[in-house]
Amino acid sequence: MKNTLKVFSGSANPALAEKICKSLKTTPGRVSLKRFRDGEIRVKIEENVRGADVFVIQPTHPPAENLLELLLMLDALKRASADRITAVIPYYGYARQDRKDEPRVPLSAKLIANLIVVAGADRILTMDLHAEQIQGFFDVPVDHLYSTPVLVQYFKRQPLKNLVVVSPDPGRVNRARAFAKRLGNVPIAIIDKRRPAPNVAEVVNVVGEVNRRTALIFDDMIDTGGSIIGAGNALLARKATRVFATHPVFSANAVERLTESPIAKVVVTDTIPWDRAKLTRKIEVLSIAGLLAEAIRRIHYGQSVSSLFI
Repeated sequence: MKNTLKVFSGSANPALAEKICKSLKTTPGRVSLKRFRDGEIRVKIEENVRGADVFVIQPTHPPAENLLELLLMLDALKRASADRITAVIPYYGYARQDRKDEPRVPLSAKLIANLIVVAGADRILTMDLHAEQIQGFFDVPVDHLYSTPVLVQYFKRQPLKNLVVVSPDPGRVNRARAFAKRLGNVPIAIIDKRRPAPNVAEVVNVVGEVNRRTALIFDDMIDTGGSIIGAGNALLARKATRVFATHPVFSANAVERLTESPIAKVVVTDTIPWDRAKLTRKIEVLSIAGLLAEAIRRIHYGQSVSSLFI
């Protein structure tokens, strides 16, 4: 059993786990996820994992049961004597609460990191953290991937000309610049915005030349869609188009708002599951299963993962 690769999935995104396992030429491990009548989650690992190298795939988007399910699976695997347990978290929830920006508020991103490590994770594999410093919240190794390779491959196949990559705020400039470089050193622009309250964004200015260019707004997530739509409207007023992000949180009526907006296209990944029938033709979903599978393979065999950090 020593060094045997085993992949388990919670109920948060089983379709992504299936794709990852297919890429790794393996099958998901057997796990029972049930509920007591009062709603409590009951987890049981249905196969031997003693001495195995185990990967648990579970994004932690709402509801909170997704996070709790991950913690319970990690604890079950630790108590079953798995040799190493890697928590594969395609979307890391609570990442926006990574600092004390007001008095008497929790440092939620740090608390979640503590819970995951205490539950039994020996290593973390995640993607497009809202704030890169969250890696330092963990006291175990963290492999932080970017969806850039998947997105670059997609956009290079599109008949798009006169591009400009737009950072939705100053904090995303480095990622936008790296993405623009891989698209062929296209120029970048920056949205100067203010957040007077959570889920509320006000565009103040657009820094850079976007007039009559095809604009690709590079962001890590779309929640209510207000920030993206506001940035898109500011760009469209200057004759620009298009948008994309990594995590399709899509809370409230975000899908409807994006569909009705003048934005030409929204491109996201499958870090968070969505029923394709509930999405419109304007929203395109790319899979990051191959990228995560390659990272899992390299971690398992002790190979370098750094070439995937782009």
